[in-house]
Amino acid sequence: MERVMFIEIGQGIDLHGQDVTSACVRACRDAIGHNSMPGIRSVLPGEDIDRMQVEVTLGVPGTRDEVDLDAVRQAFPYGQVEVKIVAGGLLASSGVLLRDKGDVSDDMVIVDAVVAVGY
Repeated sequence: MERVMFIEIGQGIDLHGQDVTSACVRACRDAIGHNSMPGIRSVLPGEDIDRMQVEVTLGVPGTRDEVDLDAVRQAFPYGQVEVKIVAGGLLASSGVLLRDKGDVSDDMVIVDAVVAVGY
């Protein structure tokens, strides 16, 4: 990315089911869900929204290879999205194991996201 316009931080949690992809998508939505960028087109080369670059870094606990990268990319409505997974996040007890919610343990999966947008 040549120029970073802004960086947002988010956190996502899957309380039951230990679905790391759900936690990743929630972290991304948390990072961008309270933003509007009405002027972004005016600073992009050619004022082309498809030239916007989105760099996503996700801090994921446990087995990072379980993340569905396509599902994460779909959380972003515009731009060329690059996703990087790093060690991070947290596995912590939710206090209860609910088999009817898909739990295989009482762990909740917590993921942190850093989303950089620019061109």
